[in-house]
Amino acid sequence: MKTVLVTGALGQIGSELVAKLRGLYGENHVVGTDIRVDADSPVACGGPFETLDVTDGERFLEIGKKYQVDAVIHLAALLSASAEAKPQFAWHLNMSGLVNALETARQLKCQMFTPSSIAAFGPSTPKDRTPQDTIQRPNTIYGVTKVSGELLCDYYHERFGVDTRGVRFPGLISYVTPPGGGTTDYAVEIYYHAVREKKYTSYIAAGTKMDMMYMPDALDAIIQLMEADPAKLVHRNAFNITAMSFAPEDVAAAIRERVPEFELTYDVDPVRQRIAESWPNSIDARCAEEEWGFRPRYDLDAMTKDMLGKLASRL
Repeated sequence: MKTVLVTGALGQIGSELVAKLRGLYGENHVVGTDIRVDADSPVACGGPFETLDVTDGERFLEIGKKYQVDAVIHLAALLSASAEAKPQFAWHLNMSGLVNALETARQLKCQMFTPSSIAAFGPSTPKDRTPQDTIQRPNTIYGVTKVSGELLCDYYHERFGVDTRGVRFPGLISYVTPPGGGTTDYAVEIYYHAVREKKYTSYIAAGTKMDMMYMPDALDAIIQLMEADPAKLVHRNAFNITAMSFAPEDVAAAIRERVPEFELTYDVDPVRQRIAESWPNSIDARCAEEEWGFRPRYDLDAMTKDMLGKLASRL
């Protein structure tokens, strides 16, 4: 990658990814875009930044041409729980935005990355060690858009030769940017509450395991896959990746190792619980390991130590 355009640059992933990419490739070689403007954000003031509604294909291509980008990292999307509240809008944003990102990549002959999600799986998918290639029948609109996106990226690669790449992200945990309406957001919120209040009420029920990943590993995965030798990529799009699998009580136990007085209670949200129960308990990431060397650095204990330390200094 030489010059990269990032959509959704003010979101949970984008705000950290843009900073990391600018550190690697130079601040003028990473163009952040978002539908809103935050003048105080380092993303907006630390390098090129443009306002972009990703459903506007002409504007998308115009920005790409202006900066002569050779890679598009398309992150703009409505996430699982938020999407269930606005399914028609979620389809429009997630799919129209992806088509415009792919068309920009096709016309500019550049690389294209977009994340899929464990939401692309469903109740009929094998729950434990979910394979790379398996049945995908999600029961959420977010999951439907992710499966559709995986197929569309494969199509653009086969039909037009676009160098499409992607991963299926698990829940992502970060101390930098608040979560944005996902089912796994509790795994971020619990750390904030542990530092501020020493207690947390989980909207996900005890015993509900989901795959998770600490944000530094997620950022490394994006960059590592984008820089991987294309000849070695059998799957190209929607690689399973994961770092850990846990339930709310597992996080609480890890927190109590450092905050002994921490208390966890439950008030289950039926919508997000239903979504969580449709996802895998754990997934098999061997294809990513074998095809481009994916290796996470953080497990639950290492992440908890880092999260609590960073949040304590920030909050």
